Amino acid sequence: MCGGFTCSRNALIILNLLYVVVSFTLIGVAAYGIAASFITSLTIVGGIIACGVFLFLLSVMGLIGAARHSQVLLFFYMVILFFLFVAQFSIACACLAFNEDQQHKIASEGWRQASMGLRNETQLYFDCCGFENSTLPDGDPMQQADCSYIPFCREHPTVCEDSKNTCWRKLQTVINNAVKISGGIGLFFSFSEIFSIWLVYRYRQQKDPKMDPTLLFI
Repeated sequence: MCGGFTCSRNALIILNLLYVVVSFTLIGVAAYGIAASFITSLTIVGGIIACGVFLFLLSVMGLIGAARHSQVLLFFYMVILFFLFVAQFSIACACLAFNEDQQHKIASEGWRQASMGLRNETQLYFDCCGFENSTLPDGDPMQQADCSYIPFCREHPTVCEDSKNTCWRKLQTVINNAVKISGGIGLFFSFSEIFSIWLVYRYRQQKDPKMDPTLLFI
């Protein structure tokens, strides 16, 4: 019977295995966005990573609670999952609302505070020259590092300083993809957590048919 004890337990186990996969997906996508952007500190994406780690630990708790039908574990799982839903939903919405102007502000501030060595690494990684302007004078806080070693500049020295080859254009793509994908995945699966809460509540009320019916079920 699909609404029985065994069905509820199996559904909960499958759902938590899915959460394990989702948690690694959230962590991977968000971590790539932070790592690849180099100079930016995407706190909002860091929140997605935190939710992913927490979701993984919580899914392990859910698997153990479902397998053992532990009332204590399932209760705490249900309560913590609700708070995780609120946090993940809020962060996901913030990610999706993160517009281009906000992305530019964070990226430009990160470039301004970055050392020249870090700017070198960024230019080499993205094969770009300068943040938005590659011909700034010495002493300008947004000045680029030496572009002569950049592969694109060695191959096309006459168009190396072209505005289409600036690092902001490359960083914008990475940052935008990171926040949109992380936010989309987080938002989509946050709604499944409501279903999980209902399923756990229902599962806790059911009696294990293998138990002695004369024993009190707490």
